[in-house]
Amino acid sequence: MSRVKEETSTATDKEKKKNKIDYLPEGVQDGLETASGLFQFAVNFFKELFQRPYEFKEVLNQAYRLGYGSLLLVGISSFIMGMVFTLQTRPTLVEFGAESYIPSMVSVAIIREIGPVITAMICAGKVGSGIGAELGSMKVTEQIDAMAVSGTNPFKYIVVTRILAMTVALPVLVFYADFVGMVGSYLGANIEGNISLPLFFIESIAAINFIDIVPATIKSFFFGFAIALVGCYKGYTTSKGTVGVGMSANSAVVVASLMVFIIDLIAVQVTQFFN
Repeated sequence: MSRVKEETSTATDKEKKKNKIDYLPEGVQDGLETASGLFQFAVNFFKELFQRPYEFKEVLNQAYRLGYGSLLLVGISSFIMGMVFTLQTRPTLVEFGAESYIPSMVSVAIIREIGPVITAMICAGKVGSGIGAELGSMKVTEQIDAMAVSGTNPFKYIVVTRILAMTVALPVLVFYADFVGMVGSYLGANIEGNISLPLFFIESIAAINFIDIVPATIKSFFFGFAIALVGCYKGYTTSKGTVGVGMSANSAVVVASLMVFIIDLIAVQVTQFFN
């Protein structure tokens, strides 16, 4: 009897909560539900993270898949961005007689913003959608349910390992993107100008301070965490069959990209506060 009352009370509470947001536009309701779900997903992640078994082998496997699998795309994009950025800024610097500032200006821009944000956006599209589609397929084909029946904790094995792997892999990808972007910038500077490779990198490194590297590295960890968290959440909560898999992959890219920009905005404000 008491169980019936408890279930009735729970259903009533849910109905009340639902009624509270019924008057909001559908898009706002979806946004609030996604934010609430992501928060609960993050809480569950930290609960499971420190409990055995730790699944180190699967974390390494996912780091290789998600990180190493993105090297080529990140490298090409960073190279092009470094070259284009230099070609676009060089005429203005030449006009003011500041051509010699190209290495220092480009290096700071790449380290602080271009490298981390471009890498995160690429991973939001490639990794975020990939995780959303992969976990969505596992959800609709009941592989996740089968994993739970067999005694394996699916959240621990599937979600925690991917989030942890991407959180660690993204900063490494950012360092790689920074270096490749600098190479692209050097080639861009030499298309119309003439600067030696040693001089370009000596001036670039001299312009980079400790305060440029640390915030960029810290926010890269948050980028990786957010991208994998969104991808796992969208995939893990997939419904509506194969159509839902595509919707999960697509929305994972949109939400992850938005979170990257929000985190970047917060990081910039925090960095300016301490400066």
